[in-house]
Amino acid sequence: MNKRENRSEMESEASPISRGATVLIVDDEKRSLESLRRVLGGEFQIVCAASAAEAEAVLAGDLVQVILCDQRMPGESGVEFLTRVREHWPEPVRMIISGYTDAEDIIAGVNEAGIFQYVTKPWDPDRLVRSVREAAQLYAFQKDGGAAPPLEAKPSHERLQRLAGDRRRAERRMFEFGRIVHAPQSPMRAAIALARRAAEYDISVLITGASGTGKELLARAIHHGSARGEKTFVVENCGALPDELLESELFGCKKGAFTGAYQDRVGLFEVADGGSIFLDEIGETSPSFQVKLLRVLQEGEIRPLGAQRPRRVDVRVIAATNRNIAAEVEAGRFRRDLYYRLAAFPIHLPTLAERRCDIAIIAARILVSVNQTFNRRVPGFEPETLRLMERYSWPGNVRELHNEIQRMIVLSDGDANLAPELLSPAIVDHGRAATTGGEPQGRFTLKERVEMLECALIKESLERNGRNISHVADELGLSRVGLRSKIARYDISRVVDDEA
Repeated sequence: MNKRENRSEMESEASPISRGATVLIVDDEKRSLESLRRVLGGEFQIVCAASAAEAEAVLAGDLVQVILCDQRMPGESGVEFLTRVREHWPEPVRMIISGYTDAEDIIAGVNEAGIFQYVTKPWDPDRLVRSVREAAQLYAFQKDGGAAPPLEAKPSHERLQRLAGDRRRAERRMFEFGRIVHAPQSPMRAAIALARRAAEYDISVLITGASGTGKELLARAIHHGSARGEKTFVVENCGALPDELLESELFGCKKGAFTGAYQDRVGLFEVADGGSIFLDEIGETSPSFQVKLLRVLQEGEIRPLGAQRPRRVDVRVIAATNRNIAAEVEAGRFRRDLYYRLAAFPIHLPTLAERRCDIAIIAARILVSVNQTFNRRVPGFEPETLRLMERYSWPGNVRELHNEIQRMIVLSDGDANLAPELLSPAIVDHGRAATTGGEPQGRFTLKERVEMLECALIKESLERNGRNISHVADELGLSRVGLRSKIARYDISRVVDDEA
């Protein structure tokens, strides 16, 4: 079934009651907002809000039938926001979407905020459309004073507990170590081996590596591979919030503790009690916040802002940073005692340029995901496309590769293999310069230009020495193993001759 036929089938299922209903989507992540808008926009009128304040402004001025709100947002949770919405705007049907699986959150959402459905991530597009369609129908029936359509009854406490448990087990399977994509010869194998050992013990882990190398993915695998795997896993980007809001997010706060604290808030350390917390970009935190975090790690207790008494928590901390944290310690920008608390078990992730052998299989996995998101059936990549991708340095790592594949699919027509012409010009120029040894066209980093020059020098020496690897290694001052590694890295595959 092609994209047009699939859309027609979904539209045929839509009731005249639900088609055209206004749906307010509340999510602070731009990419998530765009994905939800794209999936729901074919049937509903979509209004987006990046914060609770923006959403309230929409509700004050527009007629909204359905609210779809993310659970994790800066300042307050989705349940807290929808509880307030229930008081002031009770008519819209409220739904929540979340990647977390804590049963108490689900129960609170149903009981306190009057939530119609709790949608878990990753969501299925067709199922999400049907759920929103049912919510719009429920709004219409209630508005007309008629009997509600036959929808699923409000779930019991026991069923909610089972739902949360089933979801956690599914998530645990999703983030198994074996699902981290890498080739047999990949340097990623060493990092995964270390992570497997760390998962067996209740020890703090510090994951280092450039942005986009998969630090959060590895952290999730460690959590789900540990004895805490059935408990809650939460994530906080420590570089995204000022100190006061970050403290509130992590440790909680009492109503009135600071400007904007309109009600009590449970912190993520308390949410993760018994489970794990992933503190991303820990190197971006201020010295004053580092002192407070150190106390939590040392004492095993938190004190919410404005509270009189501390609370005990049992949380495993997995931290990550793209900085050279040891250098930050020596420069006095990161506390040495906190560093040793966090780095009980350090793991470093290689860049994508250091694991070029993984690019093809990672790209294939991304292609499957993007096909599902965009409702496409692109089967793969042309051989030349993959060759050019494998020669590029990918400074943005896996995240950049993901964005590039998304871009290629958007630019492509039909469902044929992705052609080289769809690649960004910088990737094409870099790959062809590495192949020919010519002067690259465009802007490149020093590292990229050095790699291009190295590739060209190796090719020249191979031609000059009749492709004899031993002679080339002597000439360039390399070991035979080192030379073969570089030949494989730059895909100089025509060179097969060797000394007898």
